[in-house]
Amino acid sequence: MAATAVELSRISTAWRRADPLPLALATLVEVEGSSYRRPGAKLLIHADGSTVGNLTGGCLDQEIVEAAQTTHQTGTAQVVGYDLRGEDEAILGWGMGCNGVLRVLVEPAGPENSMLQVLEAAVRLRRPVRILTVISGPPGTIGHRWWQVDGDEPGSTIAVPVPAPVPVPVPPSIHAVLADRTDGVVTVADGSTELRVFAESLLPTPRLVVCGAGDDVPPVIRAATALGWEAVVVDHRRHLLDPDRFPAGTRLLRADPAQDPGLDIDGFSCVVVMTHNFLQDCAYLAAALKTPARYVGVLGPERRLQRMRDFLAADGIHPTASDEARLRGPAGLDLGGQGPDEIAVEIIAEVLAATRRPTANQTTGARVPRRTPSTAYAS
Repeated sequence: MAATAVELSRISTAWRRADPLPLALATLVEVEGSSYRRPGAKLLIHADGSTVGNLTGGCLDQEIVEAAQTTHQTGTAQVVGYDLRGEDEAILGWGMGCNGVLRVLVEPAGPENSMLQVLEAAVRLRRPVRILTVISGPPGTIGHRWWQVDGDEPGSTIAVPVPAPVPVPVPPSIHAVLADRTDGVVTVADGSTELRVFAESLLPTPRLVVCGAGDDVPPVIRAATALGWEAVVVDHRRHLLDPDRFPAGTRLLRADPAQDPGLDIDGFSCVVVMTHNFLQDCAYLAAALKTPARYVGVLGPERRLQRMRDFLAADGIHPTASDEARLRGPAGLDLGGQGPDEIAVEIIAEVLAATRRPTANQTTGARVPRRTPSTAYAS
């Protein structure tokens, strides 16, 4: 997934508002060599030339806007290639310095666009979606799309205004690619026709749940919301849950962890426990481990986390191997940070890694080294 969940949410919102009028949706589908963004990056182009998203860092925006105007006039999708290789390109061409070939799918962004319809539903429902789009094939097939929202039957469309409400027959070769979570261009057979399709997986916006509302929590929430993440702060102390202390849109939940805190956590959520109270932290940790959270981090030294494990074990709570793989303590990468703002960056960096590479460390249980006396920065 090269387009971030936040970019997808913004594109979906802009398309739904239709003001200014959406003209076309551009998706980077294939790269040979190097490029600023990976395949899957998207750009929504409006009729007034304004854009939402990011495809090439701004270097090819004007060329893509021109392609969008052509697509809007013809009403058909097209794949446009940009060859940025060679020394002459740096002097006479776009001057991007990417030294690669980029292929961009440009399709009309009207209300009938199936990609944007499925994306809007996925964003609204917080469900992942797998999408396959034809980028090369017989005339009229470019833009043909298959999709599968997590847990639903696959759907398909060529030029219908709304994704079909009933299951649509899907070729076995397409079923196989939908089930495979690998993104990129693959060649498939649809009957006697051979097609090249771009496969991509779109995920919900990350949700960060912080247990605790002390003075070191607002910097964490500010960093999270700056990335466009959803943010939830849970604490039993009413006076700390002051909306003026947190960015607009932060959900503030007053709850006693000894009672069920009612954490709204799904598999795309990450939890950081940082009340600075041992018993409260233990209670929140026990609650977090009962959820499908992708990451659970605990502030404080590793020996404190071990004490918490021992405390929970005395109550009959034993983290499973899966729990240990997502449990981190101390929370955050070792960047040598000092003070709440820098430590917030460390925490958000580790959470970001968990949202992007959920299997990298969780599969092996490998730990990212934290600060030690020999590597700590002097204060």
